[in-house]
Amino acid sequence: MAKILVTGGTGFIGSHTVVELYNAGYEVIIVDDFSNSNPKILNQLETITGIKPEFVELDLCDEAKVKAFVADNTDITGVIHFAAFKAVGESVQQPLKYYRNNFYSLLNVLYAFNSKIDFVFSSSCTVYGQPDQLPVTESAPVKKAESPYGNTKQIAEEMLTEACAVSPELFVTSLRYFNPVGAHESALIGELPIGVPQNLVPFITQSAIGKRGPITVYGNDYNTPDGSAIRDYIHVVDLAKAHVAAIKRLESKAASTNYEVFNLGTGKGSSVLEIINAFEESTGEKLNYQIGPRREGDIEQVYGDVNKAANELGWKAELGIQEMMRSAWNWEKYLKDNPF
Repeated sequence: MAKILVTGGTGFIGSHTVVELYNAGYEVIIVDDFSNSNPKILNQLETITGIKPEFVELDLCDEAKVKAFVADNTDITGVIHFAAFKAVGESVQQPLKYYRNNFYSLLNVLYAFNSKIDFVFSSSCTVYGQPDQLPVTESAPVKKAESPYGNTKQIAEEMLTEACAVSPELFVTSLRYFNPVGAHESALIGELPIGVPQNLVPFITQSAIGKRGPITVYGNDYNTPDGSAIRDYIHVVDLAKAHVAAIKRLESKAASTNYEVFNLGTGKGSSVLEIINAFEESTGEKLNYQIGPRREGDIEQVYGDVNKAANELGWKAELGIQEMMRSAWNWEKYLKDNPF
């Protein structure tokens, strides 16, 4: 049975991917330092899957400890690398924090495996910046990043591309996510931001439950139908399943090259105001929101062409906006009764 290392595996996307890996019959070992997650997620994973996760607490920026960890776990057959800081706004305010963490962790893992591993990289649609044409395809030009966070993903992809060019035993799939939201159907895991949420949906749910004040819609003067920014929102469970599909594709050596890129989204854009309306419709909860100025680092609209993922990964998103909002709200209600 293949054993997959999931870095950042107690985080939002990582924890859901661990569940789907178990469902697909994989062994999993999780590494995390809890800098942006909670140790209780390990218990939640065990409750969902019936399997006690194999876990090592480790800061991937510590090169010596990463090397020792890999030396002690020679049965690892693939890596899914989530471990990174990811808040656009924070990255604008603290760029060096993002460059240090996101690059050191990636490089240390690659060096520890001597560039001989199946490797799935957690990338982002932010690499496209504000695209010239929508929906954006994988062949679209990578433009100057709008934030240090986006820049870390661009440079990381460049690192991986160049490493693959000279490392025939390194096989990499970069998955460019659009906007992951929602929670597991059990409502036992979901997005768990530390402090004030930087992303829309967890702020919506926290506002609805009474943890936060009014929601701010950052800008209503964009060139979009209702003036608010448009994104391609994807259910986190769909996204997690895409990582399993990516690992399987790497294992089968089905790719024509050892570096591939896939967009992961629904292929449809939804505006901030549409998301607010969808939440209200799917939960029956009314939201208090206000219009604010545009936020630095944000782009007007982006949504992806996801045909390549459908044709080559054999994957497509199946869950819609209503289910995304409903599951996110169920998770928020669970947290109210079961605080972390």
